[in-house]
Amino acid sequence: MKTRALVMAGLTALAVMASTRVAQAQDPLLVNIPFDFVAGNQALPAGEYSVQASGPERTLILIDRKDPAASAIVNSNAVVANEIQSQSKLVFNRYGDRYFLSQVWTAGNSRGRQLLKSGREKEMAQVAKIEAQGQVILVASLPRTNP
Repeated sequence: MKTRALVMAGLTALAVMASTRVAQAQDPLLVNIPFDFVAGNQALPAGEYSVQASGPERTLILIDRKDPAASAIVNSNAVVANEIQSQSKLVFNRYGDRYFLSQVWTAGNSRGRQLLKSGREKEMAQVAKIEAQGQVILVASLPRTNP
């Protein structure tokens, strides 16, 4: 009886570890962002970035560039679209000439990730009620693999 319980506990632990690895193993999106932007509380310069969700629940968004000073890890919440996304994309909220990363979507999914608004973005949103505001969507691609 104890052996069966130990085997079941071991199999359960293996299943949890395997599902965690699958959830963490998402190919990064590559996107060229032509403007400076803010992700969470981190200001980042324009450039080519790798963006991916990570962690057991995919709640962390990793934003990375070759320059280690231009990287960020931010928390996110799940968001669901009415239809499956045809393209991978990043959505930015624009307030005047300031851009804030808002959402990350992967082609073939109806679920994406929405970043939490920072205090700075909330302040900009209040000011932007009077000024111009909008959204900017950039199409992302998966990295190319060599055969």
